[in-house]
Amino acid sequence: MAQKFMALVNGVRKMVSAITVSAGASDAGKIPAVGDDGRFDESFMPLGIGADTVVCPASEALSAGNFVNFHQDGGVLKCRLADNSNGRVARGFVKEPVSSSADATVYPLDSTNASLSSLTVGADYWLGTAGGVTATPLSESDPLNDGKVSQWLGIAKSETELVTDDQGHVIL
Repeated sequence: MAQKFMALVNGVRKMVSAITVSAGASDAGKIPAVGDDGRFDESFMPLGIGADTVVCPASEALSAGNFVNFHQDGGVLKCRLADNSNGRVARGFVKEPVSSSADATVYPLDSTNASLSSLTVGADYWLGTAGGVTATPLSESDPLNDGKVSQWLGIAKSETELVTDDQGHVIL
């Protein structure tokens, strides 16, 4: 909950809430407040300062923590669930759920995906199916894995955080 402060509005003293997200120029002169996570929202930062993200439409519904793949659709960059079973290499992940056709903010690998669950601290994780992860790497000697993507994603920092690494992938 944003802190309130006393302000003079049209000659009357009034309690006004600080803003936790900026809409741009229309919020000029307003007092900002940190969000529930104790940090300023990226919308307060100058252009070029903030998370290195890609915003693009989602081709399908995405859940928080899903790893995603970029693809071209009619000349438009879009994202969809990464999947080791169908050649969709993980290029990043989303922190928030996204509806199909809505804009998704995709965070790159080489950062921390803190929107996961049931991870084992210190364990390695690979790309799974439907945007998920697996603690079991695909075996290159199993003929059922021919054509699948083997992609190490990172190491679990906690039960919900995966420190990712962009070391590439191999098509088995």
